[in-house]
Amino acid sequence: MPSLFSRIVSGEIPCHKIAESDDCLAFLDINPLVKGHTLVIPKKEVDYLFDVDEKLYGLLWHFSKRVSKAVEEAIPCKRIGVAVIGLEVPHAHIHLIPLNRVSDMNFANPKLSVSAEELTTIAERIRKEFV
Repeated sequence: MPSLFSRIVSGEIPCHKIAESDDCLAFLDINPLVKGHTLVIPKKEVDYLFDVDEKLYGLLWHFSKRVSKAVEEAIPCKRIGVAVIGLEVPHAHIHLIPLNRVSDMNFANPKLSVSAEELTTIAERIRKEFV
Protein backbone atom coordinates (compact mmCIF):
# COMPACT_ATOMS: atom_id res chain seq x y z
CA MET A 1 0.00 0.00 0.00
CA PRO A 2 1.41 3.43 -0.91
CA SER A 3 2.52 5.67 1.95
CA LEU A 4 0.60 8.81 2.86
CA PHE A 5 3.32 10.84 1.13
CA SER A 6 3.15 8.73 -2.05
CA ARG A 7 -0.58 9.42 -2.10
CA ILE A 8 0.23 13.15 -1.86
CA VAL A 9 2.74 12.83 -4.74
CA SER A 10 0.11 11.09 -6.90
CA GLY A 11 -2.45 13.82 -6.15
CA GLU A 12 -4.77 11.43 -4.34
CA ILE A 13 -4.40 13.52 -1.17
CA PRO A 14 -4.12 17.33 -1.43
CA CYS A 15 -1.28 19.28 0.14
CA HIS A 16 -0.13 22.86 0.57
CA LYS A 17 2.64 22.61 -2.00
CA ILE A 18 5.70 24.81 -1.70
CA ALA A 19 7.85 23.56 -4.56
CA GLU A 20 8.35 20.58 -6.83
CA SER A 21 11.05 19.15 -9.06
CA ASP A 22 11.13 16.00 -11.15
CA ASP A 23 12.37 14.08 -8.12
CA CYS A 24 11.30 15.98 -4.99
CA LEU A 25 8.28 17.66 -3.43
CA ALA A 26 8.04 20.19 -0.59
CA PHE A 27 4.80 20.92 1.23
CA LEU A 28 3.62 22.33 4.54
CA ASP A 29 3.19 20.00 7.49
CA ILE A 30 -0.52 20.10 8.38
CA ASN A 31 0.37 19.47 12.05
CA PRO A 32 3.28 21.89 12.36
CA LEU A 33 5.52 22.58 15.33
CA VAL A 34 5.62 26.22 14.17
CA LYS A 35 4.11 28.10 11.25
CA GLY A 36 6.06 27.41 8.08
CA HIS A 37 7.11 23.87 9.13
CA THR A 38 7.78 22.24 5.78
CA LEU A 39 8.35 18.64 4.70
CA VAL A 40 10.63 17.74 1.80
CA ILE A 41 10.34 14.26 0.30
CA PRO A 42 11.67 12.30 -2.61
CA LYS A 43 8.81 11.48 -4.97
CA LYS A 44 10.06 7.92 -5.14
CA GLU A 45 8.84 6.04 -2.07
CA VAL A 46 11.77 4.90 0.04
CA ASP A 47 11.08 4.18 3.70
CA TYR A 48 14.43 5.17 5.24
CA LEU A 49 16.44 8.24 4.26
CA PHE A 50 19.74 6.35 4.29
CA ASP A 51 18.34 3.79 1.84
CA VAL A 52 17.76 6.49 -0.80
CA ASP A 53 20.17 5.99 -3.73
CA GLU A 54 23.17 8.35 -3.87
CA LYS A 55 21.97 10.50 -6.75
CA LEU A 56 18.48 11.06 -5.31
CA TYR A 57 19.96 11.65 -1.84
CA GLY A 58 22.05 14.51 -3.22
CA LEU A 59 19.12 15.94 -5.17
CA LEU A 60 16.91 15.78 -2.06
CA TRP A 61 19.38 17.75 0.08
CA HIS A 62 20.04 20.30 -2.66
CA PHE A 63 16.29 20.80 -3.12
CA SER A 64 15.85 21.08 0.67
CA LYS A 65 18.47 23.83 0.79
CA ARG A 66 16.61 25.82 -1.87
CA VAL A 67 13.29 25.35 -0.06
CA SER A 68 14.85 26.34 3.28
CA LYS A 69 16.01 29.66 1.80
CA ALA A 70 12.43 30.38 0.65
CA VAL A 71 11.00 29.47 4.07
CA GLU A 72 13.57 31.69 5.78
CA GLU A 73 12.63 34.65 3.55
CA ALA A 74 8.87 34.17 4.03
CA ILE A 75 8.65 33.29 7.73
CA PRO A 76 10.22 35.54 10.39
CA CYS A 77 12.86 33.36 12.08
CA LYS A 78 16.50 33.27 13.11
CA ARG A 79 17.34 30.00 11.36
CA ILE A 80 15.83 26.97 9.68
CA GLY A 81 16.22 23.81 11.74
CA VAL A 82 16.52 20.46 10.02
CA ALA A 83 15.29 17.15 11.41
CA VAL A 84 15.13 13.65 10.03
CA ILE A 85 13.23 11.27 12.26
CA GLY A 86 11.49 8.87 9.92
CA LEU A 87 9.28 6.99 12.35
CA GLU A 88 5.90 8.60 11.75
CA VAL A 89 5.51 8.01 7.98
CA PRO A 90 7.30 5.17 6.13
CA HIS A 91 8.58 7.50 3.42
CA ALA A 92 11.90 9.36 3.69
CA HIS A 93 11.38 13.02 4.58
CA ILE A 94 13.19 16.06 5.89
CA HIS A 95 11.61 18.54 8.29
CA LEU A 96 12.48 22.21 7.71
CA ILE A 97 11.44 24.17 10.79
CA PRO A 98 11.63 27.96 11.22
CA LEU A 99 13.42 28.58 14.54
CA ASN A 100 13.47 31.49 16.92
CA ARG A 101 14.49 29.35 19.90
CA VAL A 102 15.78 25.80 20.31
CA SER A 103 12.47 24.61 21.80
CA ASP A 104 10.74 25.33 18.46
CA MET A 105 12.18 21.98 17.28
CA ASN A 106 10.95 19.90 20.18
CA PHE A 107 8.73 17.22 18.65
CA ALA A 108 7.24 16.57 22.10
CA ASN A 109 5.63 20.04 21.96
CA PRO A 110 1.93 20.19 21.12
CA LYS A 111 1.38 20.66 17.39
CA LEU A 112 -0.23 23.87 16.20
CA SER A 113 -3.77 23.94 14.91
CA VAL A 114 -3.60 25.98 11.72
CA SER A 115 -6.62 26.51 9.47
CA ALA A 116 -6.52 25.42 5.83
CA GLU A 117 -6.89 29.07 4.84
CA GLU A 118 -3.84 30.09 6.87
CA LEU A 119 -1.81 27.15 5.50
CA THR A 120 -2.73 28.30 1.99
CA THR A 121 -1.54 31.83 2.79
CA ILE A 122 1.73 30.58 4.32
CA ALA A 123 2.38 28.31 1.32
CA GLU A 124 1.79 31.21 -1.08
CA ARG A 125 4.26 33.39 0.84
CA ILE A 126 6.93 30.70 0.72
CA ARG A 127 6.30 29.87 -2.96
CA LYS A 128 6.88 33.54 -3.88
CA GLU A 129 10.37 33.28 -2.37
CA PHE A 130 11.33 29.99 -4.01
CA VAL A 131 13.97 30.28 -6.74
